[in-house]
Amino acid sequence: MIKASVIITTYNSEVWLEKVLWGFTNQTFKDFEIIIADDGSNSKTKEKIIFFSEKFSHPIQHVWQKDEGFRKCSILNKAILNSNSEYIIFTDGDCIPRKDFVATHLKNKTENYFLSGGYFKLDDKLSNSISKVEILNGNAFNIKWLLNKGLQYSFKLSKLTHNSFFASFMNWITPTKKTFNGHNTSCFKSDLLKVNGFNEDMSYGGLDREIGERMMNSGIKGKQIRYSAICLHLNHDRKYATSETWLKNNEIRNYNKKNKITFISNGIYKSKD
Repeated sequence: MIKASVIITTYNSEVWLEKVLWGFTNQTFKDFEIIIADDGSNSKTKEKIIFFSEKFSHPIQHVWQKDEGFRKCSILNKAILNSNSEYIIFTDGDCIPRKDFVATHLKNKTENYFLSGGYFKLDDKLSNSISKVEILNGNAFNIKWLLNKGLQYSFKLSKLTHNSFFASFMNWITPTKKTFNGHNTSCFKSDLLKVNGFNEDMSYGGLDREIGERMMNSGIKGKQIRYSAICLHLNHDRKYATSETWLKNNEIRNYNKKNKITFISNGIYKSKD
């Protein structure tokens, strides 16, 4: 069986997706499949996937649905059902993985836990300037190279550490909560099925946190790896974000927390009621 399924969400962002896929061609661990969870992109995304289809040990799956607005939860559930591994890594089509990304998730996988990763966010200039060359030679994750390219120094650069002891220490002391993050999280497929996957009643705004909260209600805990599993977040607009969707999603999350909800009716499997 394939050791991991990497699910990458995307929507009409083929330039960013190409950078992300170059990152996955460069992984130190190779025995994983890629599933593109595509929320209705046009043919340009399909063309990119065809180009990369021969560059991995396993064929890329392109799981696509018609563009009917923001339906990320729906396409994620479809991707989960199409996965061929017992272990799933989630990330986004705007997050370039460091070469040890998959290996780090698999090294840290633990029964009854999901892994909570983070990201280092880039500005527009750096997001556009990073090319295949910098991704494959590792410069994109090199602090000195980034500073020379105009990145402003901040403590957040410590996320890009290559020192495993320092990373482990920072994972331990960070005040950041161990949340289920769509850009960098992994877990056992069985734990996703246990809570019926992503909640398709939700649009943009905390949908990944919500499934993590239901998993925690079911007894699954979070494990912090935000300084160990590294990805670069490319900058982009979020035109689909509205105050109305945030309000609705927060109401769902608050209800689930208060009532210790684990299994939802509008998830991977749909209730007949």
